[in-house]
Amino acid sequence: MKQMKHLRPSGISCSSHSIERRRTTRTCASFGLMYSGIKEDDVLIGDGSAVDLSEGGLGIRGNRPVNVGMELTLFLYLLDDEEPLFVSEATVVWTAGTLFGVELKEVSLRDGDRMLSFLRAQSVGQV
Repeated sequence: MKQMKHLRPSGISCSSHSIERRRTTRTCASFGLMYSGIKEDDVLIGDGSAVDLSEGGLGIRGNRPVNVGMELTLFLYLLDDEEPLFVSEATVVWTAGTLFGVELKEVSLRDGDRMLSFLRAQSVGQV
């Protein structure tokens, strides 16, 4: 069985342009992704791009609408030429048109470490 990592807040700073209800700050990011889940007894598969990222969440601009409370699986296409980063469980916590935010629930230890490295590299680049 794969070991799973629950991502926790760390206080890495970033900018935000929306009402701040987050427990962690976010770093602006731009990379492609795919998401899937169940919506009204149908399988939903969408493509999109990340607009911001933190250790505990992700802002997404998607091509398929989602509802608050939906459980999603994500494949993140980071800019590191490796295979997609897999998030086995994320929950939609807000929506605004084509934008929505997810709270990351479970990520493998390997992918969690990879995402944290990516996040730190993005944060350093924005200082």
